Amino acid sequence: MQVPDHSTIAEFRRRHETAIGELFTSVLGLCGEAGLVRVGEIAVDGTRMRASASRDRNRGYESIVTEILQEAERIDREEDARYGDARGDELPEQLRTREGRRAALKAAREKLERERSAAVEAGEEVIAKVEVNLDPDRYEVRPEGRRAWLREARRVVEAQRVESPWPVPRSRRARLVEAKRRMDEELAVEHAANEWYEHYRATGVDRLGRKLNGYNRNTKPYSPPLVPEGKINVTDPDSREMRTQGQPNIQGYNAQAVVTEQQIIIAAEVTTRSPDFGQLEPMVNAALGELEEAGVSERPQTVLADAGYWHTNQIEHLLADGFRVLVPPDSMVRDGGRPGWEGGMYSFMRRVLSTDRGRELYIKRRHSIEPVFGQIKHNRGITRFRRRGRTAVRSEWRLIAATHNLMKLHNHWIAPATG
Repeated sequence: MQVPDHSTIAEFRRRHETAIGELFTSVLGLCGEAGLVRVGEIAVDGTRMRASASRDRNRGYESIVTEILQEAERIDREEDARYGDARGDELPEQLRTREGRRAALKAAREKLERERSAAVEAGEEVIAKVEVNLDPDRYEVRPEGRRAWLREARRVVEAQRVESPWPVPRSRRARLVEAKRRMDEELAVEHAANEWYEHYRATGVDRLGRKLNGYNRNTKPYSPPLVPEGKINVTDPDSREMRTQGQPNIQGYNAQAVVTEQQIIIAAEVTTRSPDFGQLEPMVNAALGELEEAGVSERPQTVLADAGYWHTNQIEHLLADGFRVLVPPDSMVRDGGRPGWEGGMYSFMRRVLSTDRGRELYIKRRHSIEPVFGQIKHNRGITRFRRRGRTAVRSEWRLIAATHNLMKLHNHWIAPATG
């Protein structure tokens, strides 16, 4: 009656992370062979899952540096206890108390900001250069303001982290250092994006083909920060604070899924962005790739998603590819249409959803994908991820989706015997 130790299972999952994630496609292939994968209508949705991290571990740059200093002080104390007190490298008197360290850190931050401001005025480089290629034609929204460029730069760096992920270090000290590195990187990206925007304003043209010629007199001057702002989680730096409707925010991931009318999951991915905006086309493409890998030749005809997935460009791309797309432009909690969302695709989609056939198709979304999340989170009790880091969490989510499909396959096999 011996059983594997939990640490043995955890190490197995870590070593075989990629292979475990690929099990999802293998199980989907088995479901396809059994005739369970019928993809006439597919539904896309996401659910927020808790990370193996606490919201209390979200830290700002100053707090992270403070923790690094405290960790260094702890190591110094241990070395003092081991090798003796008078070694000649003790902390200065002003850094031996918590109040002294806070005052010293504040003074150091202010000094750093003054030095960097002076260096910027002198035309010197104070932020490490990073390679960020911002193409306005590929933006999710029109690049009409500086915030759009900064938002696009953050999206680009997130995409780079997806392609070249860094595993979350095991030791606390290493995680602090990694969190600091990421905040420094994001600051450098913000400076690079600001330079791109300045160049765009000086040389670009508007939608009518007129030169922008810099700024108008009402434009406020802007200088990017010289010290990283915002917060990052020092337990799982990839996780984010997620908004959940009617519930307190959670520290976690946005687990995305594409489901058939028979509640078979045909795509399972994770994102670190709380909104579902921008995930429609990537998830449909992920589903097409999974179906091809699993040997399922049938092609989806109708794509269903809620109002959070509204993205005009992505809907137009899917329509051009031959899909029937049903996504309401208006949220269920809003009375009437969104201000400014009139005409064009908005009015077209409202007309389609108001028809008997449109309502009949769209109601299938709620009956297909929402029970899947209920089965996983309520019936099976899977409400949080156990591993840390984007790639580890993706592998775990795909394993969860694979076991969901296995249960569907098992019920299909035993149905004749019990019928």
